[in-house]
Amino acid sequence: MIHQIEEAVDFLRGRGFGTPEVGIILGTGLGKILESVEVEAEMSYNHIPYFPTATVEFHTGKLIYGSLSGKKVVLMQGRFHVYEGYSLQDVTFPVRVMHKLGVKRLLVSNASGALDPDFRKGEIMLIDDHINLQGGSPLAFKGVEKMGERFVDMSEPYDREMNDLIEKIASEKNITLHKGVYAAVVGPQLETRAEYRYLKIIGADAIGMSTIPEVIVCNHLGLRVSAISVLTDECDPDHLQKVNIQEILAMAAKAEPDMIAIFTELIEKL
Repeated sequence: MIHQIEEAVDFLRGRGFGTPEVGIILGTGLGKILESVEVEAEMSYNHIPYFPTATVEFHTGKLIYGSLSGKKVVLMQGRFHVYEGYSLQDVTFPVRVMHKLGVKRLLVSNASGALDPDFRKGEIMLIDDHINLQGGSPLAFKGVEKMGERFVDMSEPYDREMNDLIEKIASEKNITLHKGVYAAVVGPQLETRAEYRYLKIIGADAIGMSTIPEVIVCNHLGLRVSAISVLTDECDPDHLQKVNIQEILAMAAKAEPDMIAIFTELIEKL
């Protein structure tokens, strides 16, 4: 994997990708932040050596380099998921590439379902902690110790300084920002009523199918990471509605301006 990462980085360097300070992973329906980026280079995933290819129809599949809020950034427009048939090592390969490019901090977004009854779709949640229900680890492979500590401490997976700053920015901008525990499952099917009840019992406030593998690898690499969930549906097992993907995308679009406002000011203040 080390050689694959180096080859991917050399490829990107030769095509205009410089040394970014901040990386951003954009989740489902979350791409308008690109309108604020001064793009200097971009590359489709399927052209980058060893990169997976995004197969979800609403994930574009580009790596983009440029400037945002006075900082050099690299953005993943579209991410990868275990439910697409990729391994956890595949899913997190781009994080390792961004780190090798020079990224020191990573901001992650996702679309997720709200489990806390006080949360509403169209709002956002700062991830304070997580529960990994994806059945594996992106660090469970032979030779991982050559790339960092095998037994990574996860007592504080999300960067406290960045999270505190995110909360301060949200307060100053009068943005409703919840804080809670995010759980990730494999998917792609959504959960049953019994599964939603189980998730609430074990302490999850929001549920999705991504983010945790990337956060684990960030901790493995010493990357400081923060993540925001855009709440696209309300997962009340006693009043459960049938899934509507178009409504989920609409709710992501509704909440996206708040996430963009927070991320752009956060990057400026870092």
